[in-house]
Amino acid sequence: MPVFMCKTLTPQGQIVRSRVEDSSRLACIRRLRRNGLTPISVTQTLSINSKSKVRKDARRNIKPEANFTRTNKNKKSKSKKTQGGIWERLNSDISLGGGPRITDKDIRIFTQNFYLLKKANFNNIHALNTVIGTTENPRLATILEDVLAGVESGEYMYTTLEYYSNVFPYIYVNMIKVGELSGSLELSLEQAVKYLEDSEALRKKVRRILIPNILMFVALTLGTFIGVFVGVPLLKGVFDSVGSTDSLPAITLAVYNFTVWLQSIWYVPVGIILIGAVLFYSWLQTPKGRYNFDYFKYTMPIFGKLIYLLDFSRLMQGVLLNLQNGMRIQDALEVSKNVCKNTVMLSMVETAINNIFVGQSWITPFEEAKLGDTMCIEMLKIGMQTDLPEMLEKMLQYVTIDIDNTLQKIVKVLPEVSYTFVGIVLIFFVCAVLVPCIQVYMGGWLFSAYEDYI
Repeated sequence: MPVFMCKTLTPQGQIVRSRVEDSSRLACIRRLRRNGLTPISVTQTLSINSKSKVRKDARRNIKPEANFTRTNKNKKSKSKKTQGGIWERLNSDISLGGGPRITDKDIRIFTQNFYLLKKANFNNIHALNTVIGTTENPRLATILEDVLAGVESGEYMYTTLEYYSNVFPYIYVNMIKVGELSGSLELSLEQAVKYLEDSEALRKKVRRILIPNILMFVALTLGTFIGVFVGVPLLKGVFDSVGSTDSLPAITLAVYNFTVWLQSIWYVPVGIILIGAVLFYSWLQTPKGRYNFDYFKYTMPIFGKLIYLLDFSRLMQGVLLNLQNGMRIQDALEVSKNVCKNTVMLSMVETAINNIFVGQSWITPFEEAKLGDTMCIEMLKIGMQTDLPEMLEKMLQYVTIDIDNTLQKIVKVLPEVSYTFVGIVLIFFVCAVLVPCIQVYMGGWLFSAYEDYI
């Protein structure tokens, strides 16, 4: 397909240069105009006939639909995009094409490399060109090409990153924005690297504890299912086929009768489960249902405190980063609230912001909720009287220690719960499956069958 070098004018008066693939020059001009751009010059450059040219074009060309949509949107439409709906993600994935998913590790490596180049006094264009050449993920490389095209046309980096809100975390984009607008991009990148590394380290801690226990639970559940619906009917069939007068244990017969009964009316429990799932999902879509479920997450046994500490830590870490970049406390809360999805935490942040506007303490909602540690609340109060950013750093250190202690408690509790479940399953197998297997192995049932035969 022909490739055209386009020079266009945006409604804001900016000149954008890009390469566009289209069937003809006229079709290319029509596409530009549909996207709200005024063509200045459209020149055919080359046709893609080989894999090497396709690779070069994918590296050096921006996605026209993505870039044109981005340059034609105002701030209100961008704020709407940050909600990250499912259709936005789907459209973004389609525009980026196939390829591996962009992971947090990819973003962290890009940020580290870009920070090192900025520290070496590279300008943004030179640094982006260099990083793109070392980016292994082709989808991320395509996005960075779009960012580079925006920078070359005179835009800030964050204006393009905001468009890819389903790839880059909101707090990450905001740190880049503050760094560019304040002229301290290098400092913001350093903070972004630390934020991404701390977030990844915390996720690894949680996964290291949860995954083994989840796998154990799944394995036991699968084993119980096989024993009930395969093992017990198989044993009953063996006894019936040889005509033995010996009977299976009462618990084995009860399990067998239960499986036969369940197979005859399987649609009833399946229907109940489906109806329950639909009702639960409908309840979650209501504001009250969502709030109550999110509150349950913070108060549930074993994991409730950990979930709250993780959300609170992310929120306060975002507030600290924004305060260090010169934001007011109300603006820092407004920006940082987007890192939390729990409606209970969001409602506390909204109340805190409203309290600031009416002259009250923004710490009150967190104190009245009684979900966190009293020490955190007291440190926030002292920070408001002295140096809030410094006190937030100390409080986050305390919260990190509290998270580690909570994880250690979970490590002690989860095995106890798992072993209890294992004990129940083993008792069931011994009584319902192992005892009949021993009878089969010992062969007593064969003698009774032979006597009946004679």
